[in-house]
Amino acid sequence: MTRRELLLALAAPEPRLQLVDVTRAAGINFSHHTGAFGARYLPETLGPGCAFLDYDNDGWLDVLLVNGQDWPGHPRRKAGLQLYRNNRNGTFSDVTRAAGLDFSFYGLGVAVADFNNDGFPDLYLTGVGQNRLLRNTGRGSFVDVTAAAGLGNRTGFSTSAVWFDYDRDGHLDLFVCNYVRWSPEADVFCSLDGKTKSYCTPEAYRGTTCWLFRNRGNGTFEDVTAKSGLFDASAKSLGVAMLDFDQDGWPDLFVANDTQPNKLYRNNRDGTFREMAVRAGVAFAEDGRARAGMGVDAGDFRRTGREGLAVTNFDNEMIGLYEWTGGGYIDRAGETGIGAASRKTLGFGCLFFDADLDGHLDLLAVNGHIDDSVRNLARGPAYAQPPHLFWNDGQGRFRDISGEVGSGFRAPKVGRGLALGDFDRDGDLDVLLTTNGGPAYLYRNDVGNGHRSIRFQLEGRASNRDAIGAVVEVEDAAGWQMRRIRSGSSYLSSSMRAATFGVGLQKMVKRVVVRWPNGRVDEFRELATGATYHCVEGRAPRALDYR
Repeated sequence: MTRRELLLALAAPEPRLQLVDVTRAAGINFSHHTGAFGARYLPETLGPGCAFLDYDNDGWLDVLLVNGQDWPGHPRRKAGLQLYRNNRNGTFSDVTRAAGLDFSFYGLGVAVADFNNDGFPDLYLTGVGQNRLLRNTGRGSFVDVTAAAGLGNRTGFSTSAVWFDYDRDGHLDLFVCNYVRWSPEADVFCSLDGKTKSYCTPEAYRGTTCWLFRNRGNGTFEDVTAKSGLFDASAKSLGVAMLDFDQDGWPDLFVANDTQPNKLYRNNRDGTFREMAVRAGVAFAEDGRARAGMGVDAGDFRRTGREGLAVTNFDNEMIGLYEWTGGGYIDRAGETGIGAASRKTLGFGCLFFDADLDGHLDLLAVNGHIDDSVRNLARGPAYAQPPHLFWNDGQGRFRDISGEVGSGFRAPKVGRGLALGDFDRDGDLDVLLTTNGGPAYLYRNDVGNGHRSIRFQLEGRASNRDAIGAVVEVEDAAGWQMRRIRSGSSYLSSSMRAATFGVGLQKMVKRVVVRWPNGRVDEFRELATGATYHCVEGRAPRALDYR
């Protein structure tokens, strides 16, 4: 049997999975607060983000939901972020107060990582004004170390963030997206009808640079934005993903900009970056115009060993699906079926994942408009919009199966944040999504085709403890798959850090290669599927659980 025949055999004729809404049954009761009081402030259109994380290190994923707050002088209701602890029985308990997170600020995004290598995940919260760095005490709570870490002298309008070790010194650095120069005092009047105030597009405001903070390894950070070559006052950034597009072992960054050209920053391996988006073919749409980039993810959706990119955009702009072709990227959205299906939706969070564990990365995107007044326009776009779940058939085509995976999943929502994680530890990836000015949703993934997975939870020693930037490669009967350990991606959100591979009905994989951030390579052979393996850098893997 040829490799192509094996790939086709792995791909089921039809996907068999259900995404079951378990939000209420799980005990998650959250309502996002935009703070809106009629002034139509720009930040009200953007949030919120969400995260899967194991904050107490008990082996079960917990849920964090970011929230906004009232605008000064316009009190409406108390709101704040919420942390839900996994009770290990399909339900969650609200532990926000006990965890020291019972505070309010105008939050938008969250990036999760162990920045001080102590074994517990920490939080970086973005929003309007002062962002927050919260250190995990290891005793079930967090403390605000923003000022102590040297991050308290920066305020702005921050969106997505990503932790990554750009200089490979074993300490996680922090990249923060910033949107535009906005404040209530500098708010601009925009209108769809010339009379009534509407939400402005970012074109009404000047851009502002993203930030790069280098981790000194002693609990403090240094602002290296300018000397790293990343300063760009024209940027209007909403999404960021780490990848290694040139495969030199050093982490690069893709940044999705709204109405400005996207950026692709190549790591020069000397503490600086070079912007490559135009040369690589990802700065503009095929017609040469900048699109309204929102969310982004990187993944090897072709099983070629090279990461492609998915970028969500405004309605009438389509999702961008970029495949590496050797000399640059080509947008394959049109020929794969993703373009036409996404043309009329306005996308935010997006993530690659193997939804039905058939060995091929699918693509999930959540959608929703920014202005509820579009409902008053004749033949205009909808405000609440259904999500897309694009199933990868393994032959170069994607099909939207969002209407086939459960009666409630395709219901229109004003979607924003999106994260993935296996909260019930059954081997597949579940879905957490947020809506603007509305509830959060938790969908349990029930794969019904008997397909199995194999998962790798990495722990660095010489590398950063989270092993962010590491690559896991798995050889199965059809060839190789790869995943990168990362934080961030999607939109304002953070997903489960472990790498999950779908392997169909296979009970064994031939070989596993782990490429650590510091350059070390570990290799293992003949590992059973249906397992999660804990891999410590330089040691043999240890199976944690089976299903």
